[in-house]
Amino acid sequence: MRHLPYFCRGQVVHGFGRGSKQLGIPTANFPEQVVDNLPADISTGIYYGWASVGSGDVHKMVVSIGWNPYYKNTKKSVETHIMHTFKEDFYGEILNVAIVGYLRPEKNFDSLESLISAIQGDIEEAKKQLDLPEHLKIKEDSFFQVSKSKTMNGH
Repeated sequence: MRHLPYFCRGQVVHGFGRGSKQLGIPTANFPEQVVDNLPADISTGIYYGWASVGSGDVHKMVVSIGWNPYYKNTKKSVETHIMHTFKEDFYGEILNVAIVGYLRPEKNFDSLESLISAIQGDIEEAKKQLDLPEHLKIKEDSFFQVSKSKTMNGH
């Protein structure tokens, strides 16, 4: 995947309402135009990297890019789980994401429990990978040095 690391940002929109409610794993969702602008050679699957909200701190994350076969989505989505507990929702804020590595392809699961278990495994593997020096340095990339003025009112 020539395009990694891949940097993107966009306004957080309401997703399918499943991440927190059904899975216990909250996700931040990008609008369709961010999804549509992904490079063609970034295949669907589970990735890891770094994310920040607005001009906030940079945290480890995992991101699902694709169709979510378990839920039989008809629209491709990009759903980011940031490994940090936020005090409140941040719909409308700007999400900054650096995708640095690939974990696995998308796949279907025969139960919600097996899906949750796989996601938890993805999170643990991502934590390990992101501690490697070549990935840690991306956390400091100038991409994340967003000025306050750029994040006000979605501009």
